[in-house]
Amino acid sequence: MGKKLWLLLLNFGAVPLVLSIFAFFLMSGGLNNIMIAALLPLSAGGILAGSFSKRRVQSGELPGIITLFLFPLAYTALLWAVFMLVSGGFYGANSWLFYSLFHLALAPIYFLAMFSGEGRLFLWAPLAYELAFVGGVLIALIISRTRPCFDKKQVLPVLLVFFLAMGTGAAVQWHRSQTVLPSYGFEYGGGYSSTDLTPYEVTNPDNKLPKLAAASTFTIKNPSELPILDGAEAAFPVYSAFANAAYENIGQDMGKAGEVVSFTNTIYAYERLISGEVDIYFGAVPSKEQIEMAKKDGKELVMTPIGKEAFVFFVNPNNQVDNLKVSEIKEIYSGKIKNWSEVGGKNKKIIAFQRPKNSGSQTLLEKIMGDTPIMKPLREDVPEGMGGIIEQVADYRNYDNSIGFSFRFFATGMKENPDIKLLAVDGLEPNPENIASGKYPFTATLYAITVKDNPKQAIPPFLEWMQGPQGQEIVERIGYIKAIE
Repeated sequence: MGKKLWLLLLNFGAVPLVLSIFAFFLMSGGLNNIMIAALLPLSAGGILAGSFSKRRVQSGELPGIITLFLFPLAYTALLWAVFMLVSGGFYGANSWLFYSLFHLALAPIYFLAMFSGEGRLFLWAPLAYELAFVGGVLIALIISRTRPCFDKKQVLPVLLVFFLAMGTGAAVQWHRSQTVLPSYGFEYGGGYSSTDLTPYEVTNPDNKLPKLAAASTFTIKNPSELPILDGAEAAFPVYSAFANAAYENIGQDMGKAGEVVSFTNTIYAYERLISGEVDIYFGAVPSKEQIEMAKKDGKELVMTPIGKEAFVFFVNPNNQVDNLKVSEIKEIYSGKIKNWSEVGGKNKKIIAFQRPKNSGSQTLLEKIMGDTPIMKPLREDVPEGMGGIIEQVADYRNYDNSIGFSFRFFATGMKENPDIKLLAVDGLEPNPENIASGKYPFTATLYAITVKDNPKQAIPPFLEWMQGPQGQEIVERIGYIKAIE
């Protein structure tokens, strides 16, 4: 008994601890791929440890020792299954901290795994070592031409626990995968934007911002009088172009430009508008929650229409469906219609993506749905730099059976994607003619939204200029439809 305990503590305590410390340094700087950095030393070390351990036991001891070496596999699988059930498969749950206490030898790896958001290591770090260790024992047996002896009464229950536990954990993971996807994350705008806004920044000398044929009839020269702008991702090119035309020399001062022509997306931009950090917000109509937020703060929102846009639904080009009725869209997003065959497509499950609560596009979906409840959105696990993993609404993936929504200009201009197809709604295409005439059912208005009684004197004439000939010229040249004919 003493020898078995010593072998267990040595091979599944001391050795993995040394290997995990080595893996820690690889993960923190030696290798870019954190999974490879963690699993490579554990796997290689496990094979060597298993091979060496076989040499330290007599042939007669093998049946009991092999069962002993299989026990950690069952232990890891059972522990993982329990915590998968407790957390619902969410690796960002606090319960995984307690899981780490049951694998103290791998604490250095788990420390970095939690901060990098690589939750898969909770299972695969111990499993990689334990499987490699058993593999090392078998390799040593083959080399020494020793016939392995197993005590079936001991081995089979251990293996049964292992496979049942792995199956349970995998089932939880599969169930979660139906509503939660792997993270795509946002690469741009400090994590706020899903597309590169650089081509529309005033500080970029090669920007795509339209230039007026004549000098702007409205300019602001005094830096202290410049209204601070923020807004929706899809509106950034418009308000950046306004600033480029009306703010004198704004593009020459990169620091000032970044503060004045800012972007933090719809949710945060509204909060900044109401708190007074921002003077003008650009985007779609505010949500009920955002209106209530302003009322609670004693602020009145003033909405100035500056352009028209289409709220569009899109699918993969391989999708046979080209048109949806408004009623069908409502039934898809309420969860009543679940298969494309119900609307003239292939026999495939509909994967309906949504946007985060209080985003401009999600607010418009809510208005379309009216009193019809919206089903729970697909979500994704998103790694955070210094906080493990959070769960948020999943960004659109262009699967064959997906459907998503956005604004026409964003989908076809800013983030032009040849692999999506815009759907007609009630037989009407979201083209400029149907948007300008209002025939397209989901025509949306682009607003410049301010807080009433803002003391900056430049705001009223700036808004008036936006609705005037030059402002509307910029709106149209960017890719929107003029609000004022």
